[in-house]
Amino acid sequence: MERNREAIAIRHGLSPSELRALFWIGEQGSVRPKELAAHMEMTTGGVTAISHRIVELGLLERIAHPEDRRSLFLELTPAGHAMMTEMHTDFTSMVAGSALMLSVDELAAFESALTVVATEVFSRLGR
Repeated sequence: MERNREAIAIRHGLSPSELRALFWIGEQGSVRPKELAAHMEMTTGGVTAISHRIVELGLLERIAHPEDRRSLFLELTPAGHAMMTEMHTDFTSMVAGSALMLSVDELAAFESALTVVATEVFSRLGR
């Protein structure tokens, strides 16, 4: 699954770190660079370089903070949202295609197992 996501990122000219940042920003909707740095366990300088590159690609925009002129938010552009949609569609197609050979009972067991795993991962991430 990770290789599929990386292949899509490469097609769009993104590094794995840029892709990770873009996904998290898309998931959060709007983040401050400091929050992104904490999430990625990077310095704010490193995140500034990553976000600058994604802005140059037209996938991310910087939005002025309405109450703090020294602060800003990072948000996906329409092109960034379109890219996230494409990545999720590709992933969904890959998973659906890989499950075609499963019987109805096997598919139900597979879905149940994925739900258990997703729940566990979600809880370990503290969400």
